[in-house]
Amino acid sequence: MNREDTVERMSKSDIAALFRKQKELAPRLAASTCRERRKKLTCMLDYLTRHAAAIEQAVYSDMKKPAAEAKLSEVITLTSEIRYHLRHLSRWMAPHRVPTPLLAIGTRSYVRFEAKGTSLIMSPWNYPVSLAIKPLIAAVSAGCTAIIKPSEFTPGASAFIRNFVRNIFTPEEVAVVEGDKEVAAELLELPFDHVFFTGSPAVGKVVMRAAAEHLTSVSLELGGKSPSVIDETADIPATAQKIAWAKFLNNGQTCIAPDYVLVHEKVHAAFLSEIKSTLRKMYAPAGNSIRQSPDYARIISTSHFERLRLLYQDALDKGAELVSGGSFDRQDLYLEPTVIDKATPEMSVMQEEIFGPILPVISFGSVEEAVKKISELEKPLALYIHSRSSSNTDYILAHTTSGNALVNEVLLQFQHPEIPFGGIGNSGMGKANGFFGFQEFSNARGVIKRKFGTIKFLYPPYSPVKSRILEWMQKYI
Repeated sequence: MNREDTVERMSKSDIAALFRKQKELAPRLAASTCRERRKKLTCMLDYLTRHAAAIEQAVYSDMKKPAAEAKLSEVITLTSEIRYHLRHLSRWMAPHRVPTPLLAIGTRSYVRFEAKGTSLIMSPWNYPVSLAIKPLIAAVSAGCTAIIKPSEFTPGASAFIRNFVRNIFTPEEVAVVEGDKEVAAELLELPFDHVFFTGSPAVGKVVMRAAAEHLTSVSLELGGKSPSVIDETADIPATAQKIAWAKFLNNGQTCIAPDYVLVHEKVHAAFLSEIKSTLRKMYAPAGNSIRQSPDYARIISTSHFERLRLLYQDALDKGAELVSGGSFDRQDLYLEPTVIDKATPEMSVMQEEIFGPILPVISFGSVEEAVKKISELEKPLALYIHSRSSSNTDYILAHTTSGNALVNEVLLQFQHPEIPFGGIGNSGMGKANGFFGFQEFSNARGVIKRKFGTIKFLYPPYSPVKSRILEWMQKYI
Protein backbone atom coordinates (compact mmCIF):
# COMPACT_ATOMS: atom_id res chain seq x y z
CA MET A 1 0.00 0.00 0.00
CA ASN A 2 1.43 3.39 -1.00
CA ARG A 3 0.95 6.32 1.27
CA GLU A 4 1.32 10.02 0.66
CA ASP A 5 4.96 11.09 0.40
CA THR A 6 4.96 14.05 2.78
CA VAL A 7 7.41 15.26 5.41
CA GLU A 8 5.89 15.51 8.85
CA ARG A 9 7.54 18.13 11.03
CA MET A 10 6.76 16.83 14.47
CA SER A 11 6.57 19.09 17.47
CA LYS A 12 8.33 18.22 20.70
CA SER A 13 5.03 17.17 22.26
CA ASP A 14 4.20 14.98 19.24
CA ILE A 15 7.59 13.28 19.52
CA ALA A 16 6.98 12.64 23.21
CA ALA A 17 3.53 11.21 22.44
CA LEU A 18 5.01 8.92 19.78
CA PHE A 19 7.64 7.73 22.23
CA ARG A 20 4.97 6.92 24.85
CA LYS A 21 3.06 4.84 22.32
CA GLN A 22 6.21 2.90 21.45
CA LYS A 23 6.94 2.46 25.15
CA GLU A 24 3.48 0.96 25.64
CA LEU A 25 3.91 -1.44 22.72
CA ALA A 26 7.47 -2.48 23.62
CA PRO A 27 6.58 -5.32 26.07
CA ARG A 28 4.21 -6.92 23.55
CA LEU A 29 6.77 -6.61 20.76
CA ALA A 30 9.44 -8.09 23.02
CA ALA A 31 7.19 -11.15 23.48
CA SER A 32 6.67 -11.58 19.73
CA THR A 33 7.51 -14.93 18.20
CA CYS A 34 10.24 -15.76 15.73
CA ARG A 35 7.57 -16.26 13.08
CA GLU A 36 6.18 -12.75 13.66
CA ARG A 37 9.61 -11.14 13.45
CA ARG A 38 10.53 -13.12 10.37
CA LYS A 39 7.34 -11.89 8.72
CA LYS A 40 8.42 -8.28 9.27
CA LEU A 41 11.92 -9.01 7.98
CA THR A 42 10.47 -10.66 4.89
CA CYS A 43 8.33 -7.58 4.23
CA MET A 44 11.44 -5.42 4.54
CA LEU A 45 13.33 -7.63 2.10
CA ASP A 46 10.47 -7.62 -0.39
CA TYR A 47 10.12 -3.83 -0.26
CA LEU A 48 13.86 -3.22 -0.70
CA THR A 49 14.01 -5.67 -3.62
CA ARG A 50 11.05 -4.11 -5.40
CA HIS A 51 12.23 -0.55 -4.80
CA ALA A 52 15.96 -0.92 -5.45
CA ALA A 53 15.76 1.55 -8.35
CA ALA A 54 14.14 4.11 -6.04
CA ILE A 55 17.09 3.81 -3.66
CA GLU A 56 19.52 4.40 -6.51
CA GLN A 57 17.57 7.48 -7.63
CA ALA A 58 17.36 8.84 -4.09
CA VAL A 59 21.07 8.70 -3.34
CA TYR A 60 21.92 10.01 -6.79
CA SER A 61 19.72 13.03 -6.17
CA ASP A 62 21.47 13.64 -2.85
CA MET A 63 25.12 13.24 -3.86
CA LYS A 64 25.31 11.86 -7.40
CA LYS A 65 26.21 8.42 -6.10
CA PRO A 66 26.77 6.06 -9.05
CA ALA A 67 24.18 3.33 -9.50
CA ALA A 68 26.75 0.54 -9.07
CA GLU A 69 27.91 2.02 -5.74
CA ALA A 70 24.30 2.38 -4.62
CA LYS A 71 23.56 -1.25 -5.50
CA LEU A 72 26.57 -2.48 -3.54
CA SER A 73 26.58 -0.21 -0.50
CA GLU A 74 22.91 0.64 -0.07
CA VAL A 75 20.89 -2.27 -1.50
CA ILE A 76 22.96 -5.46 -1.39
CA THR A 77 24.26 -4.56 2.07
CA LEU A 78 20.67 -4.60 3.34
CA THR A 79 19.23 -7.53 1.40
CA SER A 80 22.13 -9.81 2.34
CA GLU A 81 21.85 -8.78 5.99
CA ILE A 82 18.11 -9.52 6.09
CA ARG A 83 18.59 -12.92 4.47
CA TYR A 84 21.21 -13.76 7.07
CA HIS A 85 18.84 -12.80 9.90
CA LEU A 86 16.05 -14.87 8.35
CA ARG A 87 18.31 -17.94 8.26
CA HIS A 88 19.56 -17.63 11.83
CA LEU A 89 16.93 -15.80 13.89
CA SER A 90 15.27 -18.90 15.34
CA ARG A 91 18.62 -20.10 16.71
CA TRP A 92 19.44 -16.68 18.16
CA MET A 93 16.09 -16.46 19.93
CA ALA A 94 16.36 -19.96 21.40
CA PRO A 95 17.85 -20.34 24.90
CA HIS A 96 21.63 -20.74 24.70
CA ARG A 97 22.62 -23.55 27.04
CA VAL A 98 25.85 -22.99 29.00
CA PRO A 99 28.00 -25.44 31.01
CA THR A 100 27.45 -25.88 34.74
CA PRO A 101 30.39 -25.11 37.05
CA LEU A 102 31.02 -27.28 40.10
CA LEU A 103 29.73 -24.58 42.46
CA ALA A 104 26.35 -24.67 40.67
CA ILE A 105 26.03 -28.46 40.48
CA GLY A 106 22.39 -29.51 40.45
CA THR A 107 21.39 -26.58 38.24
CA ARG A 108 20.92 -25.96 34.54
CA SER A 109 21.77 -22.58 33.07
CA TYR A 110 21.15 -20.76 29.84
CA VAL A 111 21.21 -17.31 28.28
CA ARG A 112 18.12 -15.88 26.65
CA PHE A 113 18.26 -12.77 24.53
CA GLU A 114 15.44 -10.36 25.33
CA ALA A 115 14.56 -7.13 23.58
CA LYS A 116 15.95 -4.03 25.29
CA GLY A 117 12.72 -2.18 24.43
CA THR A 118 12.50 1.24 22.82
CA SER A 119 15.38 2.19 20.54
CA LEU A 120 16.56 5.31 18.76
CA ILE A 121 18.53 4.98 15.50
CA MET A 122 20.40 8.11 14.41
CA SER A 123 21.85 7.68 10.93
CA PRO A 124 24.32 9.77 8.88
CA TRP A 125 24.29 11.16 5.36
CA ASN A 126 27.16 9.27 3.72
CA TYR A 127 25.32 5.95 3.28
CA PRO A 128 21.92 7.32 4.20
CA VAL A 129 19.72 4.31 3.41
CA SER A 130 21.87 1.39 4.55
CA LEU A 131 23.07 3.05 7.76
CA ALA A 132 19.48 3.79 8.78
CA ILE A 133 17.94 0.44 7.86
CA LYS A 134 20.75 -1.95 8.81
CA PRO A 135 20.41 -1.15 12.54
CA LEU A 136 16.64 -1.41 12.10
CA ILE A 137 17.05 -4.99 10.86
CA ALA A 138 18.79 -5.83 14.13
CA ALA A 139 16.15 -3.98 16.17
CA VAL A 140 13.31 -5.86 14.46
CA SER A 141 15.08 -9.19 14.93
CA ALA A 142 15.59 -8.42 18.62
CA GLY A 143 11.94 -7.37 19.09
CA CYS A 144 12.48 -3.66 19.76
CA THR A 145 10.48 -0.64 18.75
CA ALA A 146 12.45 2.01 16.89
CA ILE A 147 12.45 5.68 16.01
CA ILE A 148 14.75 6.52 13.11
CA LYS A 149 16.26 10.00 12.84
CA PRO A 150 17.80 10.20 9.33
CA SER A 151 20.20 12.92 8.24
CA GLU A 152 18.67 16.21 7.18
CA PHE A 153 21.38 16.55 4.50
CA THR A 154 19.98 13.74 2.31
CA PRO A 155 16.32 14.56 1.62
CA GLY A 156 16.01 12.02 -1.18
CA ALA A 157 17.16 9.15 1.01
CA SER A 158 15.06 10.39 3.93
CA ALA A 159 11.96 10.33 1.74
CA PHE A 160 12.69 6.73 0.77
CA ILE A 161 13.22 5.69 4.39
CA ARG A 162 10.00 7.41 5.41
CA ASN A 163 7.94 5.58 2.78
CA PHE A 164 9.70 2.30 3.50
CA VAL A 165 8.77 2.50 7.18
CA ARG A 166 5.19 3.68 6.60
CA ASN A 167 4.46 0.83 4.24
CA ILE A 168 5.67 -1.90 6.58
CA PHE A 169 5.20 -0.78 10.19
CA THR A 170 2.73 1.04 12.37
CA PRO A 171 4.13 4.18 14.06
CA GLU A 172 3.98 2.39 17.41
CA GLU A 173 6.46 -0.17 16.03
CA VAL A 174 8.78 1.93 13.88
CA ALA A 175 8.59 5.61 13.00
CA VAL A 176 10.74 8.18 11.21
CA VAL A 177 11.28 11.59 12.78
CA GLU A 178 12.95 14.10 10.49
CA GLY A 179 14.61 17.40 11.30
CA ASP A 180 17.84 19.12 12.22
CA LYS A 181 20.09 18.92 15.27
CA GLU A 182 17.39 20.50 17.45
CA VAL A 183 15.08 17.57 16.70
CA ALA A 184 17.94 15.20 17.44
CA ALA A 185 18.45 16.91 20.80
CA GLU A 186 14.73 16.58 21.62
CA LEU A 187 14.86 12.87 20.85
CA LEU A 188 17.92 12.41 23.05
CA GLU A 189 16.04 13.89 25.99
CA LEU A 190 13.74 10.85 26.00
CA PRO A 191 14.54 7.75 28.09
CA PHE A 192 15.13 5.25 25.30
CA ASP A 193 16.34 1.77 26.23
CA HIS A 194 19.03 1.84 23.54
CA VAL A 195 20.53 4.42 21.18
CA PHE A 196 22.34 3.40 17.99
CA PHE A 197 24.29 6.34 16.54
CA THR A 198 26.45 6.49 13.43
CA GLY A 199 28.47 9.64 12.84
CA SER A 200 31.46 11.61 14.01
CA PRO A 201 33.30 11.21 17.33
CA ALA A 202 32.38 14.81 18.26
CA VAL A 203 28.64 14.18 17.95
CA GLY A 204 29.08 10.72 19.45
CA LYS A 205 30.23 12.38 22.67
CA VAL A 206 27.06 14.50 22.70
CA VAL A 207 24.93 11.37 22.22
CA MET A 208 26.73 9.53 25.00
CA ARG A 209 26.34 12.45 27.44
CA ALA A 210 22.61 12.62 26.74
CA ALA A 211 22.21 8.85 27.08
CA ALA A 212 24.04 8.93 30.42
CA GLU A 213 21.20 11.01 31.89
CA HIS A 214 18.94 7.96 31.56
CA LEU A 215 21.66 5.27 31.87
CA THR A 216 20.72 4.28 28.33
CA SER A 217 23.00 1.83 26.56
CA VAL A 218 24.57 3.12 23.35
CA SER A 219 26.12 1.79 20.17
CA LEU A 220 28.45 4.35 18.62
CA GLU A 221 29.72 3.71 15.11
CA LEU A 222 32.14 6.58 14.62
CA GLY A 223 35.25 6.83 12.48
CA GLY A 224 38.71 8.26 12.82
CA LYS A 225 41.92 7.93 10.89
CA SER A 226 42.05 4.39 9.55
CA PRO A 227 45.56 3.61 8.25
CA SER A 228 46.69 1.47 5.34
CA VAL A 229 50.13 -0.05 5.87
CA ILE A 230 52.05 -1.21 2.79
CA ASP A 231 55.26 -3.07 3.51
CA GLU A 232 58.12 -3.89 1.16
CA THR A 233 56.65 -7.32 0.30
CA ALA A 234 53.22 -6.11 -0.82
CA ASP A 235 51.80 -6.70 -4.29
CA ILE A 236 51.91 -3.05 -5.33
CA PRO A 237 49.59 -3.12 -8.40
CA ALA A 238 46.89 -5.05 -6.51
CA THR A 239 47.34 -2.91 -3.38
CA ALA A 240 47.08 0.36 -5.30
CA GLN A 241 43.89 -0.84 -6.96
CA LYS A 242 42.31 -1.84 -3.64
CA ILE A 243 43.26 1.38 -1.87
CA ALA A 244 42.10 3.54 -4.78
CA TRP A 245 38.70 1.85 -4.79
CA ALA A 246 38.29 1.88 -1.01
CA LYS A 247 39.42 5.48 -0.60
CA PHE A 248 37.49 7.11 -3.43
CA LEU A 249 34.30 5.08 -3.23
CA ASN A 250 31.49 7.53 -2.41
CA ASN A 251 33.99 10.35 -2.99
CA GLY A 252 35.93 9.34 0.10
CA GLN A 253 32.93 9.88 2.37
CA THR A 254 33.18 6.47 4.05
CA CYS A 255 33.95 5.94 7.73
CA ILE A 256 36.04 2.83 7.03
CA ALA A 257 37.91 4.29 4.05
CA PRO A 258 41.71 4.27 4.26
CA ASP A 259 42.37 7.70 5.75
CA TYR A 260 46.10 7.74 5.12
CA VAL A 261 48.77 5.40 3.74
CA LEU A 262 52.01 4.32 5.38
CA VAL A 263 54.23 2.84 2.66
CA HIS A 264 57.67 1.30 3.01
CA GLU A 265 60.40 3.46 1.51
CA LYS A 266 61.51 0.60 -0.81
CA VAL A 267 58.14 0.57 -2.61
CA HIS A 268 57.17 4.20 -2.00
CA ALA A 269 57.86 5.48 -5.51
CA ALA A 270 56.30 2.41 -7.11
CA PHE A 271 53.11 2.84 -5.10
CA LEU A 272 52.74 6.52 -5.99
CA SER A 273 53.20 5.74 -9.68
CA GLU A 274 50.78 2.82 -9.53
CA ILE A 275 47.96 4.60 -7.71
CA LYS A 276 48.20 7.55 -10.07
CA SER A 277 47.87 5.18 -13.02
CA THR A 278 45.08 3.22 -11.30
CA LEU A 279 42.97 6.35 -10.75
CA ARG A 280 43.11 7.16 -14.47
CA LYS A 281 42.09 3.60 -15.35
CA MET A 282 39.18 3.66 -12.90
CA TYR A 283 37.71 7.08 -13.55
CA ALA A 284 39.07 8.19 -16.94
CA PRO A 285 39.63 5.00 -18.97
CA ALA A 286 38.95 6.72 -22.29
CA GLY A 287 41.34 9.58 -21.58
CA ASN A 288 38.66 12.09 -20.68
CA SER A 289 38.55 13.99 -17.38
CA ILE A 290 37.60 12.29 -14.13
CA ARG A 291 34.97 14.98 -13.64
CA GLN A 292 33.02 13.49 -16.55
CA SER A 293 33.04 10.01 -15.05
CA PRO A 294 29.58 8.59 -14.27
CA ASP A 295 31.26 6.44 -11.59
CA TYR A 296 32.42 9.25 -9.31
CA ALA A 297 30.17 10.79 -6.65
CA ARG A 298 30.17 14.32 -5.26
CA ILE A 299 30.75 16.02 -1.90
CA ILE A 300 27.59 16.27 0.20
CA SER A 301 27.55 20.02 0.91
CA THR A 302 29.38 23.31 0.39
CA SER A 303 30.48 23.42 4.04
CA HIS A 304 32.05 19.95 3.77
CA PHE A 305 33.61 20.96 0.44
CA GLU A 306 35.20 24.05 2.00
CA ARG A 307 36.53 22.02 4.93
CA LEU A 308 38.25 19.63 2.52
CA ARG A 309 39.64 22.45 0.41
CA LEU A 310 41.18 24.04 3.51
CA LEU A 311 42.67 20.71 4.61
CA TYR A 312 44.28 20.32 1.21
CA GLN A 313 45.65 23.87 1.11
CA ASP A 314 47.01 23.59 4.66
CA ALA A 315 48.88 20.42 3.67
CA LEU A 316 50.46 22.09 0.64
CA ASP A 317 51.39 25.16 2.68
CA LYS A 318 53.20 22.92 5.17
CA GLY A 319 55.24 21.00 2.64
CA ALA A 320 53.06 18.24 1.19
CA GLU A 321 53.61 17.41 -2.47
CA LEU A 322 50.77 16.83 -4.93
CA VAL A 323 50.99 13.44 -6.64
CA SER A 324 47.63 13.33 -8.40
CA GLY A 325 44.40 15.34 -8.53
CA GLY A 326 44.00 18.67 -6.78
CA SER A 327 41.16 19.99 -8.93
CA PHE A 328 38.19 21.59 -7.11
CA ASP A 329 34.84 22.97 -8.33
CA ARG A 330 32.67 24.42 -5.59
CA GLN A 331 29.58 24.84 -7.76
CA ASP A 332 29.59 21.17 -8.76
CA LEU A 333 30.83 20.05 -5.31
CA TYR A 334 33.55 18.23 -7.23
CA LEU A 335 36.86 17.32 -5.69
CA GLU A 336 39.12 15.22 -7.90
CA PRO A 337 40.67 12.08 -6.37
CA THR A 338 43.72 13.64 -4.75
CA VAL A 339 46.90 11.98 -3.51
CA ILE A 340 49.50 13.97 -1.58
CA ASP A 341 52.93 12.80 -0.47
CA LYS A 342 55.18 13.73 2.46
CA ALA A 343 52.35 14.29 4.93
CA THR A 344 53.47 15.25 8.45
CA PRO A 345 51.79 15.33 11.88
CA GLU A 346 51.69 19.14 11.84
CA MET A 347 49.25 19.14 8.93
CA SER A 348 45.53 19.36 9.68
CA VAL A 349 44.98 16.54 7.21
CA MET A 350 46.79 14.26 9.70
CA GLN A 351 45.02 15.59 12.79
CA GLU A 352 41.39 14.85 11.93
CA GLU A 353 39.41 12.34 9.91
CA ILE A 354 39.47 13.52 6.29
CA PHE A 355 36.17 12.00 5.14
CA GLY A 356 36.76 13.01 1.56
CA PRO A 357 38.84 12.19 -1.53
CA ILE A 358 42.23 13.31 -0.21
CA LEU A 359 44.80 10.58 0.48
CA PRO A 360 47.97 11.51 2.40
CA VAL A 361 50.99 9.24 1.96
CA ILE A 362 53.85 8.80 4.44
CA SER A 363 56.93 6.64 3.94
CA PHE A 364 58.53 4.52 6.66
CA GLY A 365 61.71 2.49 7.02
CA SER A 366 60.68 -0.29 9.39
CA VAL A 367 57.50 -1.95 10.58
CA GLU A 368 58.28 -0.67 14.08
CA GLU A 369 58.30 2.90 12.75
CA ALA A 370 54.94 2.37 11.04
CA VAL A 371 53.39 1.00 14.25
CA LYS A 372 54.74 3.98 16.20
CA LYS A 373 53.06 6.41 13.79
CA ILE A 374 49.74 4.56 14.08
CA SER A 375 49.95 4.50 17.88
CA GLU A 376 50.43 8.27 18.04
CA LEU A 377 46.85 8.73 16.80
CA GLU A 378 43.49 7.65 18.25
CA LYS A 379 42.47 4.00 17.89
CA PRO A 380 41.01 3.66 14.38
CA LEU A 381 37.81 2.03 13.16
CA ALA A 382 39.77 -0.01 10.62
CA LEU A 383 43.36 -1.04 9.98
CA TYR A 384 44.44 -2.28 6.56
CA ILE A 385 47.67 -4.26 6.17
CA HIS A 386 49.09 -5.02 2.74
CA SER A 387 51.88 -7.55 3.02
CA ARG A 388 53.05 -10.99 1.96
CA SER A 389 55.11 -11.30 5.14
CA SER A 390 53.38 -13.16 7.98
CA SER A 391 55.93 -11.85 10.49
CA ASN A 392 55.26 -8.22 9.53
CA THR A 393 51.51 -8.80 9.59
CA ASP A 394 51.63 -10.50 12.98
CA TYR A 395 53.81 -7.73 14.42
CA ILE A 396 51.42 -5.00 13.29
CA LEU A 397 48.39 -6.87 14.61
CA ALA A 398 50.08 -7.55 17.94
CA HIS A 399 51.17 -3.94 18.48
CA THR A 400 48.11 -1.99 17.34
CA THR A 401 44.42 -1.82 18.19
CA SER A 402 41.50 -1.13 15.86
CA GLY A 403 37.84 -1.89 15.45
CA ASN A 404 38.58 -4.30 12.61
CA ALA A 405 41.73 -5.32 10.79
CA LEU A 406 41.99 -6.59 7.20
CA VAL A 407 45.03 -8.13 5.55
CA ASN A 408 45.36 -7.70 1.79
CA GLU A 409 41.71 -6.66 1.57
CA VAL A 410 39.58 -3.57 2.14
CA LEU A 411 36.06 -2.63 3.31
CA LEU A 412 34.67 -6.18 3.54
CA GLN A 413 34.19 -6.00 7.31
CA PHE A 414 30.91 -4.07 6.96
CA GLN A 415 29.29 -6.76 4.82
CA HIS A 416 30.63 -9.85 6.59
CA PRO A 417 27.79 -11.10 8.85
CA GLU A 418 30.06 -13.41 10.86
CA ILE A 419 32.45 -10.61 11.85
CA PRO A 420 31.58 -8.03 14.55
CA PHE A 421 31.72 -4.56 13.01
CA GLY A 422 32.44 -1.59 15.22
CA GLY A 423 35.08 0.62 16.76
CA ILE A 424 37.09 1.03 19.93
CA GLY A 425 37.71 4.16 21.93
CA ASN A 426 37.48 7.23 19.74
CA SER A 427 36.21 5.15 16.82
CA GLY A 428 33.17 3.88 18.71
CA MET A 429 31.72 1.17 20.90
CA GLY A 430 29.30 -1.70 20.40
CA LYS A 431 29.13 -4.07 17.45
CA ALA A 432 26.94 -4.64 14.40
CA ASN A 433 26.54 -7.31 11.69
CA GLY A 434 24.47 -10.47 11.98
CA PHE A 435 24.21 -11.91 15.47
CA PHE A 436 26.30 -9.06 16.89
CA GLY A 437 23.67 -6.53 15.78
CA PHE A 438 20.88 -8.68 17.21
CA GLN A 439 22.83 -8.90 20.47
CA GLU A 440 23.34 -5.13 20.53
CA PHE A 441 19.57 -4.52 20.73
CA SER A 442 19.09 -7.36 23.22
CA ASN A 443 19.63 -7.95 26.89
CA ALA A 444 21.58 -11.17 27.44
CA ARG A 445 19.67 -12.51 30.42
CA GLY A 446 21.32 -15.31 32.34
CA VAL A 447 18.89 -17.87 33.79
CA ILE A 448 19.78 -20.53 36.39
CA LYS A 449 17.31 -23.29 37.31
CA ARG A 450 17.95 -25.69 40.18
CA LYS A 451 16.96 -29.23 39.31
CA PHE A 452 18.21 -31.11 42.40
CA GLY A 453 20.45 -30.69 45.40
CA THR A 454 20.94 -27.67 47.63
CA ILE A 455 23.58 -25.17 48.75
CA LYS A 456 22.42 -25.04 52.37
CA PHE A 457 25.91 -26.03 53.46
CA LEU A 458 26.90 -22.44 52.60
CA TYR A 459 24.32 -20.87 54.91
CA PRO A 460 25.23 -19.63 58.40
CA PRO A 461 26.02 -20.46 61.10
CA TYR A 462 29.52 -21.13 59.77
CA SER A 463 30.85 -24.17 61.62
CA PRO A 464 34.45 -25.48 61.40
CA VAL A 465 33.25 -28.11 58.91
CA LYS A 466 31.75 -25.45 56.67
CA SER A 467 34.96 -23.43 56.92
CA ARG A 468 36.96 -26.44 55.72
CA ILE A 469 34.54 -26.87 52.81
CA LEU A 470 35.04 -23.24 51.84
CA GLU A 471 38.82 -23.66 52.07
CA TRP A 472 38.58 -26.66 49.74
CA MET A 473 36.41 -24.69 47.34
CA GLN A 474 38.93 -21.84 47.39
CA LYS A 475 41.66 -24.23 46.25
CA TYR A 476 39.84 -26.26 43.67
CA ILE A 477 36.82 -24.40 42.30
